[in-house]
Amino acid sequence: MNQIYLDHNATTPVSPAVLAQMLPFFSQHFGNPSSVHWAGRAVSGALETARERVAALINASPNEIVFTSCGSEADNLAIKGTALAHQDRGRHIITTVVEHPAVLESCRFLERQGWRVSYLPVDSEGALNLDLLEESITAQTVLISVMWANNETGNLFPIAKIGEIARRHNICFHSDMVQAVGRTALDVKAAGLDLAAISGHKFGAPKGVGALYVRAETRLEALIHGGHQERHRRGGTSNVAGIIGLGAASEIVSRDLDQSIDQLKRLRDRLEDGLFSALTGIHLNGSVDRRQRLPNTLNLSFAGVAGESLLLNLDLKGIAVSSGSACSSGTLEPSHVIAALGVDPTLAQSSLRFSFGLENTEAEVDYVLEQLPPIVQRLRKMSPLI
Repeated sequence: MNQIYLDHNATTPVSPAVLAQMLPFFSQHFGNPSSVHWAGRAVSGALETARERVAALINASPNEIVFTSCGSEADNLAIKGTALAHQDRGRHIITTVVEHPAVLESCRFLERQGWRVSYLPVDSEGALNLDLLEESITAQTVLISVMWANNETGNLFPIAKIGEIARRHNICFHSDMVQAVGRTALDVKAAGLDLAAISGHKFGAPKGVGALYVRAETRLEALIHGGHQERHRRGGTSNVAGIIGLGAASEIVSRDLDQSIDQLKRLRDRLEDGLFSALTGIHLNGSVDRRQRLPNTLNLSFAGVAGESLLLNLDLKGIAVSSGSACSSGTLEPSHVIAALGVDPTLAQSSLRFSFGLENTEAEVDYVLEQLPPIVQRLRKMSPLI
């Protein structure tokens, strides 16, 4: 049976080239980078090289990179750390209703501590009203947090324009960039960002490592206290092998970005065009303008079919896709992102997310186009929904 993986927004395989650079740091180069002797110095140098590679990926300075365990930790550090550092100025945060749970739950935590959070809506295509964002700013606002790209729809947000608004009002600006790395060009300076989160396992590095960009002179309170690691911004022994992998993946992504985007677009568009040609009753979740979506992401709802049934039937054919974000798997509730678009709840339950990686091929897309339409047609005949 074919095994076709189309869930790269959930996680990606570790690149062989990345793994090759990591392996020596499990055994041969085993020192603690905080140690001053020869074993630590060799590892410390490699860790700083990785920091330089991550910084180059997003146009930052190496001293602006804080290594974390994942994107969720980076988001938590950005939001809670900014809140703690600026609470003398104000206790209001602005974000959107379609953020990753790491952002939303951090904001809800702060609400329980007495903070006020404005959750901005999006329109039926997932776009944010920038006039509403600016109108939501008060004298108490200390942070704006808007993701670079949505993990479910692939929608790209106008980060540079939001950065201009934040600078005009002297407000810290954070973006969850986890899904954007390797799929679009990133420049934290041009975007006016003060804080930005990335996660290694979304672009060929291992799970368990991420990073937070912290613009120089940005005030941020640490959440994990202990040693002097990460310039006292995140204590704890460094995940050396993971950080080496993050650096290696960053270098590969930087080198191959244009080619990767073109390849991902071809695969996404081939699947999108093929499904709309083969089936009726399909609803696109996200921007109809493909340029406003990540090149690898396609989210569709199939009227008259339960998404869970589609997932199971595709899995029997060896096709791995998702009905939402990996962090929300196991729930029967419709995705909060799709619900925010105003999609009918029954239709929202029928959504599938296809997310491509560089190892995918046109032949795999054609296999999906061969298998999925008859599955949908068969399930519709059995469905009480139509």
